[in-house]
Amino acid sequence: MIQNIPFEKILFLDIETVPQVGNWSDLDEATQKLWDKKTRFQRKEDVSADEFYEDRGGIMAEFGKIVCISVGMLAKSGKLKIHSFSGHDEKKLLEEFGEMFNNPRMNQVVLCAHNGKEFDFPYISRRMLINQMQPPVPLQMFGKKPWEIPHIDTMELWKFGDWKNFVSLELLAHIFGVPTPKDDIDGSMVASIYYIEKDLERIRVYCEKDVLTLCNVFRKMRQEDLLQRED
Repeated sequence: MIQNIPFEKILFLDIETVPQVGNWSDLDEATQKLWDKKTRFQRKEDVSADEFYEDRGGIMAEFGKIVCISVGMLAKSGKLKIHSFSGHDEKKLLEEFGEMFNNPRMNQVVLCAHNGKEFDFPYISRRMLINQMQPPVPLQMFGKKPWEIPHIDTMELWKFGDWKNFVSLELLAHIFGVPTPKDDIDGSMVASIYYIEKDLERIRVYCEKDVLTLCNVFRKMRQEDLLQRED
């Protein structure tokens, strides 16, 4: 039962990702060919590799990068304390994120994200390996059986065994009466805001809103009251 998980041990997490470069022409020829090969059967016939890269390049860890990781945990005040690791230097961002787990207490946390098992958790781990660093203990899953991994995925919780089902965090927030995080931007806009508008701060704010929403959707699943964010 999810009610049995000590709430103070849960680390709520969300990431924002973008393509590694803003323009297809800035990719080297080998990367362009590998992207074309990997996505060939995912694209519609009238969508070229470069068009698909601009739209989906940030989704795959091999071709994208992380520009923000926001995390939240219960504070002594009873509110949610949120912190972000963001920047243009992905390696520095990931190093700072990894340093958070130098505290032995943090290695006992239970990670929670929406679609985290298929996106956030593996994406962070892959990008850390690409940047020549080891993922922190909570993300080290090699050799573990599925039931030995304590991660919480709100999308998985909502499936109730129905593996065809996909539900957005925005929809869950709506049906549970949780304030939406999509009051300014949504995930499809992040790349253009990063490369064209060059507004990383706006992305950070959006990512932190997602963390608060994620926390409160999970609270609703446990039939608990909504949390406010600690200033």
